[in-house]
Amino acid sequence: MPLPKEPHYTYANLLAWEDDTRYELFDGTPVALASPSQEHQRILTALLLQLAAYLEDKPCQVYPAPFDVRLFAAKDQPPETIDTVVQPDLLVVCDPEKVDRQGVHGAPDLVLEILSPSTRRSDRLTKHLLYQRAGVREYWIVDPATRSVAVHLLEAQHYASPDFYTEGAVVPVSVLAGFSIDLSRVFPH
Repeated sequence: MPLPKEPHYTYANLLAWEDDTRYELFDGTPVALASPSQEHQRILTALLLQLAAYLEDKPCQVYPAPFDVRLFAAKDQPPETIDTVVQPDLLVVCDPEKVDRQGVHGAPDLVLEILSPSTRRSDRLTKHLLYQRAGVREYWIVDPATRSVAVHLLEAQHYASPDFYTEGAVVPVSVLAGFSIDLSRVFPH
């Protein structure tokens, strides 16, 4: 006897749900997001402030969560045909044509995810593969537990071995030439 088939959800379903829960959608499977911790939000703010200050008056823009990213969607693609939607902690988009009322369609240029106990596995595995497949050029995994950052750069459609940085380091942002993030401001002593 065949196993029962799991329902396949789309972005249209997510938009129609009337609860206050935030969801991501991985190939048609919804995943509820827990509220971030105080430490997570402090780290996000430190990163956001540095990115926002640098990007002021530049074409690239930074967006904090919650902000829907329809990774594989084309412009004006109907929501009922989209089955993958993520909400990165921070993202940078340099093509203003990718940004619309609902968020972003297509791959951002830079994505930063801050690990938490509830997202550690998906950030390192599921989202890593999704971002690679979608063509996100630079993917940072920020680990509050080890006070470190792993930077993954897309090369020939695959992420190369990551570069690791620890507290106090100054980390170059490849997609933003000439800009670096000061980790001493992200992980203060």
